Amino acid sequence: MTDSKSHIARFRSRYIGDRVFYRLVFALALPLILQNTVSTFVNLLDNLMVGQTGTEPMSGVSIVNQLLFVYNLCLFGGVSGAGIFAAQFFGRGDKDGVRSCLRFNLMLTLLFSVAAIGLCAAADDLLIGFFLHGENAEELAGTLQYGRGYLRVMLWGLVPFALTNSYASVLRVCGDARLPMVASVAALVLNLFGNWLLIFGNWGLPALGVVGAAIATAISRYVEAAIIIITVHRHTERYPFARGLYRSLRIPPALTGMICRKGLPLLVNELLYSLGITMLTQCYSYRGLTAVAALNINSVVLNHFNVIMLTVGNCTGIVLGNILGAGDFDRAKSYSHKLVALSFTSAVLTGSLFALAAPLVPRFYNTSDEVRHLATLLMWVCAAHLPLHAMCNVSYFTLRSGGRVMITILFDSGYTWLCAVPAAWLLIHKTALPLIAVYIIINALDIIKAVSGLVLVGRGVWVRNIVADT
Repeated sequence: MTDSKSHIARFRSRYIGDRVFYRLVFALALPLILQNTVSTFVNLLDNLMVGQTGTEPMSGVSIVNQLLFVYNLCLFGGVSGAGIFAAQFFGRGDKDGVRSCLRFNLMLTLLFSVAAIGLCAAADDLLIGFFLHGENAEELAGTLQYGRGYLRVMLWGLVPFALTNSYASVLRVCGDARLPMVASVAALVLNLFGNWLLIFGNWGLPALGVVGAAIATAISRYVEAAIIIITVHRHTERYPFARGLYRSLRIPPALTGMICRKGLPLLVNELLYSLGITMLTQCYSYRGLTAVAALNINSVVLNHFNVIMLTVGNCTGIVLGNILGAGDFDRAKSYSHKLVALSFTSAVLTGSLFALAAPLVPRFYNTSDEVRHLATLLMWVCAAHLPLHAMCNVSYFTLRSGGRVMITILFDSGYTWLCAVPAAWLLIHKTALPLIAVYIIINALDIIKAVSGLVLVGRGVWVRNIVADT
């Protein structure tokens, strides 16, 4: 009995935090959860509205969003390098260091956005056509047309989206998740209202379908960027890193070199990872437009139930980055175990809710019974694997918090390209397995990534202060 009690005590000490731990995590997590819940819910409603226009428009929008997913993750990777340093600069109270990180983010994301706009504008048909496979030429041509119209309008929103991400990434690592949350919620409500007006032509406006959805999204991104930028520069006493931000574009050369050494590999990682996920979708698309439509439904609903898991991951990077910057390595190690346990527990709970919702949500889409049935099966697979994905997610952010970029690349995009993509390609092109069987196998392979991540986190290879001498 005594041994049993001692085991329970050790388990609680290692994996269950105290009030200080949960207060710190929830102070960061709750605004992010609220923001992301509203965001994913509005996106779900947005997708449902587009879904009312038919399978072809929904598939066209889904393909474009897969392309923009590559851009979004590259932005995330681009700001992540400077974000690692900003988190640790903030942990030691260095506002000049935080300001330099924000300048770096602004220049990098704007440059990247211009490149993305040029590529998508010049090769839109080629990029969308990469996902179009099937025997019905009329359906494929219709999907291409809807996707092209949606993409051309969405490109107008990339620059404000880049500005928002540059500011929001620094605000969050400095402990302010509230302002990005407020801006995001306001923009999303505007987006939803704009969709209602422009997709269906309410209040006497023309019914523009998917183009209307793109217009509403682009406008909302300008509003979101304006709220954040104006607020930050009007309240420099609260955001001292914003003082003199645009007086100069100068970033200390030593810091620029360090961010490039840490950040560019992360950018490459996100580019490779997003391209890997895109390749998985492209492989699945060989099972026809039914597969594309079902994957779209699954993806949008999954994002809604992924909110808590992804938020815990983001909080992990921020909390551990701040603690490492302050030099408190023992507390960082202790908190890492508790964050793993919190992520796993939250994923079990949300996965259960996801499984219950799976048969219900596809009924709201104006599509075939075959698409609805396949979407339900895909959602059940994702619900069962959500705890596994949570372990991968929290391990990724833990490794990244200490600047272990090469290990992070091998762990994240390395696994995707060396394991998941080849397996999916072989199963799709060399077997007659239905999509759901292939999807189960590819998701189950994540156990390799999860186990390796937990081993790396447990060994503490990520525990180091990367701004001590900056």
